[in-house]
Amino acid sequence: MKIFDFVGNERVIEQLGCLIDSERFPHAIVLEGEPGLGKRTLARILAAALVCRSTQRPCMECSQCKKAAQSIHPDIFEHCASGGANSFHVDVIREIVKDAYVQPNEARHKVYILGNAHCMSVSAQNALLKVLEEPPAYVVFILTAESKSMLLPTVLSRSVVVGLEGVDSDKGAAYISSHITDAGYDETKKSLEAFNGNIGKTIDSFSNGKENELISVCCDICKALVEASEYSLLCKCSVFQKDRTSIVFACGFLKNIFRDALVLSQNSTLISGQYEVAKLLKTKLTKQKLVDLIAVCDKLKEMALMNSNNSILITKICYSLRDAVGR
Repeated sequence: MKIFDFVGNERVIEQLGCLIDSERFPHAIVLEGEPGLGKRTLARILAAALVCRSTQRPCMECSQCKKAAQSIHPDIFEHCASGGANSFHVDVIREIVKDAYVQPNEARHKVYILGNAHCMSVSAQNALLKVLEEPPAYVVFILTAESKSMLLPTVLSRSVVVGLEGVDSDKGAAYISSHITDAGYDETKKSLEAFNGNIGKTIDSFSNGKENELISVCCDICKALVEASEYSLLCKCSVFQKDRTSIVFACGFLKNIFRDALVLSQNSTLISGQYEVAKLLKTKLTKQKLVDLIAVCDKLKEMALMNSNNSILITKICYSLRDAVGR
């Protein structure tokens, strides 16, 4: 399989390519990872490869590939939920299931890309399960999800789950700086390290100051933990009140800072890029407390992906972080 304009996750790409080239691609695959890692981009590349008529797929030159690139291929269906809890409705899945039993129009496969599948209601997932259990030979489902934990075990058991990760900062910086005029290599590399190799979030940061603001908030949260200021911590967390996505990002970035503090030395590589904050934490907190904080971040992120009540989440964040440092 030939990959165009996609950086990182080379091992995953190689494995998926082998499955396509050998005609053993599964009927259902879940691409898992946080926003910005390229799940939808990869899903579209896979869809093009599945309908391509060339021996080197996707060739991006045949009529099938061109239609796929223009999003007009009659055998590729794509639906992406808005991102809110239960925003992927059962009615959409029912229409998909009905259509799945109709033979392809032009290609060997009918491909259904279901974006933000973690937003499916339970009834929607159960409706999809019907076709996953006995799918027509030509049907392929490509689901993208931030967390597989939000999909039913019965859906996961009938799918192949593939996790995407951040890219190497050098390789990612070279890619971004060659595609964005105002993005210098050194600045881009620093941003990539702050976003743990997430190309999508790094690119967004050049046109959107929101991520930079959240990085600053995370640093202030760390300082509030050291100062044992409950009020200050609550004030800093108040920015998450209307945006659950920000909570997910903050949990991931705080984890990076705590990890950096845990392994900090003169020669250590910082994935957060926040040396002074990591140094402060290392000075003020024990290794065990930093380990506990890392574990707390994982639990909080999982809650953020599953819980739509931001007020409860903010309270939980403040309590859990303070509890981890013994406040």
